[in-house]
Amino acid sequence: MLSKTFSKIDLFNNALSASWKRNQAISNNIANVNTPNYKRQDVEFESLIKQARAQGPMQVTDPRHFSNDPMTIEPQLVQDTMTAFRRDGNNVNIDTEMALLAENQIRYETLTSQLNNHLKRLRIAYSQG
Repeated sequence: MLSKTFSKIDLFNNALSASWKRNQAISNNIANVNTPNYKRQDVEFESLIKQARAQGPMQVTDPRHFSNDPMTIEPQLVQDTMTAFRRDGNNVNIDTEMALLAENQIRYETLTSQLNNHLKRLRIAYSQG
């Protein structure tokens, strides 16, 4: 029971880290909107979690193996090299980036609120136990 509680906190931590890194990537994209040949960056996390859950648990038989445990997945910075909006090779669309920034800020605030509520429940359970 306790390990499940702490693994949830680890998942919140990874999700907050992903959101923070995504905010940095989007800010970089916005700052480089006029830089020739700049390719936009994003952070993959949610899709990696979905993949891991779809595959089911994998047995790790060697410390060098990768785990697909959703609780241990780290956010990955990726570069979008497949699209180009302008002749100069830059693929940053400022309107899209601003919308993504607003969405990410809401995601971060929601995760923070969920984590705080989880910790409050733990404090209540601890004080009553």
